[in-house]
Amino acid sequence: MKRALAVGCIWLLLAGAGAAETLRIATFNIENYGPANRMTAAGYRKDYPKPEAAKRALRTILREIAADVVVLQEMGPRPYLDELLRDLRSEGLDYRFTEHLSAEDGARHVALLSRVPLRTAVRHTDLTFKYFGEPVPVRRGLLEVTVAAPGGEVTLWALHLKSRFTERPDDPGAAKFRGGEATAIRNRVLERFPRPDAARFIILGDFNDGKNSAPLRYMQKRGPRVIARLLPAADSRGESWTSVFRREETYSRVDHILVSPALLPQVAGGRAVIHDSASVMQASDHRPVYITLTGPAGK
Repeated sequence: MKRALAVGCIWLLLAGAGAAETLRIATFNIENYGPANRMTAAGYRKDYPKPEAAKRALRTILREIAADVVVLQEMGPRPYLDELLRDLRSEGLDYRFTEHLSAEDGARHVALLSRVPLRTAVRHTDLTFKYFGEPVPVRRGLLEVTVAAPGGEVTLWALHLKSRFTERPDDPGAAKFRGGEATAIRNRVLERFPRPDAARFIILGDFNDGKNSAPLRYMQKRGPRVIARLLPAADSRGESWTSVFRREETYSRVDHILVSPALLPQVAGGRAVIHDSASVMQASDHRPVYITLTGPAGK
């Protein structure tokens, strides 16, 4: 009991230090930060590491955003996260609190970096759904983390839905698969927060789908019940794309941040920001998206 009390007191001290007047939260698909099949200057290579120039650009972006909490998609196995943390620390950006989620996809993981203490962290790797009559897992799982924030604790639900690549002609673009993943995740959120109108949470990550897609609809409502609000997002020029398919030079918005209705008034400007510095396309085929939470009105 004494040890439990001591741990609780330590957390309260840390959380109090981390509960600043604002909290910046970002999501960023960092494009295969680990071994992957790549086209290089020397030709096509299998299981080739992310180029050092791309890693440097990535770290530059993370320093520019200076988010308090960052959700990453396409992180490699844990040693690659440790490498990124060491390199960031050597450049003056120290994320002391981290999570790395290993699920069905053994190559691309969801990770979280935080400068504020994590009150709770749950790795949901048990989520399944029916896909053409058979149970299948949510491939990258779901990460649930709670942190101190202005106005009280906030829970983050970090995800990365399946890509559009599929070998099934009866599921073009893997749309049904992503819809199943989104439904399983939405239901888990509602298990945790049966009254989303009174809760404080954020759902964020790479949905691999646009704002009018089924996964985004499922996250926002179940029947008449409002679950979360999709935040509008734009860069400094008013453009809203977050991902580029380089081979076709097509641009889309697939990285999203949704917030519970009770939390919406604390989102600065009522919208998300898409980071668009000069380094961004050197680091990834995605652009990071972030929000800033402020204190409740009148406080």
